[in-house]
Amino acid sequence: MKFNSQEEYGLRLLLRIGKNNSPNGLTIPELSEMEGLTEANAAKILRILRLANFIESSRGQTGGYKLSRPANEILVGDILTALGGKLYESSFCELHAGVENICTNSIDCSIRSLWKTIQTMLDGVLKKISLQDLLGNEQQVELLVTNLTDELEQKKANHYT
Repeated sequence: MKFNSQEEYGLRLLLRIGKNNSPNGLTIPELSEMEGLTEANAAKILRILRLANFIESSRGQTGGYKLSRPANEILVGDILTALGGKLYESSFCELHAGVENICTNSIDCSIRSLWKTIQTMLDGVLKKISLQDLLGNEQQVELLVTNLTDELEQKKANHYT
């Protein structure tokens, strides 16, 4: 399983914008230089983020990109979904049927169960982590994620007892 570059760069661009204190926001040239991206690639990703209502832009000499709402209201799971979709979605089986119209394992599929479970676990963590959380340092984020995964495992253990 891999996250694509659009998801990585999109998160990084949002973090740059979230850390910025300028009332005007940051421009595409500024953001692309800060993140080592081409202006075209930064513009493409910023457009996706703007259309998904994570950022807003203003034109002109004092224009730039700013968060459209507070960083604590922007969830990482929503960002990743907007930039690249989910690992597993209900249409997954239809898209991976091979040369058949319907997957040959559509009635009883252990693989589907695996993907659904992994997606549920990912969603459980990613819906609890906001952009604000990622504005912390690496150690703070690691502690947060560890606590969230421990919490999910405890809930799962309680469910089965």
